[in-house]
Formats: sequence, C-alpha cells, structure tokens
Amino acid sequence: MKKPFLHALTAALYIVVIVLIINIVTLILPKETILIPMSLLSLFVLSAAVMGYLFLSEPLQLYLDNQKKEAVAFFIKTVGIFACFAILFLILLLIV
Repeated sequence: MKKPFLHALTAALYIVVIVLIINIVTLILPKETILIPMSLLSLFVLSAAVMGYLFLSEPLQLYLDNQKKEAVAFFIKTVGIFACFAILFLILLLIV
C-alpha cells in the first residue's frame, strides 16, 4: 500500500505546487497577454503527462508483467487515495 499512497501524494503535491506558482505568477504578470493562455494550455498538457505517469506507469508495468490483478488493485488504490486528497481539499475549501 506504500507505493499507491506515494503516487497519490505526489499527484496532490504537484497540484499544490502548480496552484502556488500560478498564484505568484498572476501577481507579477500583466492582466492581458497572449502568453497566459499559451502557458496554461502548455501546463495542462504537462499536467496530463505527469498525472498519466503517476497513475498509470506502475499499473501498466504490472499488467505487462502479467500481474493483472495487482495492476488493477494498484490503480484503484492510487485513485482511491487521490480521491481522499481531493475530498480533503474540498473540506479545507469549505472550512476556510
């Protein structure tokens, strides 16, 4: 169970870091520039790649090693733990 937790935690921390960076950058950059949508679209693509790696790399490796039950279990555990982080973020949003 240690590795799915680490993958989910890394995904949650990645989101926290990206949001903090976006908050800092929006204070520095001017309000209207063509670079903002370009940067955000690039960040979206980068985030999809990072999340795909975090959520699918280990299960895919297990699946290709013919450990199908373990692959599915790893993926479900990772998504479940990440869902707990998402719920935690929502609870924090409601409290603050």
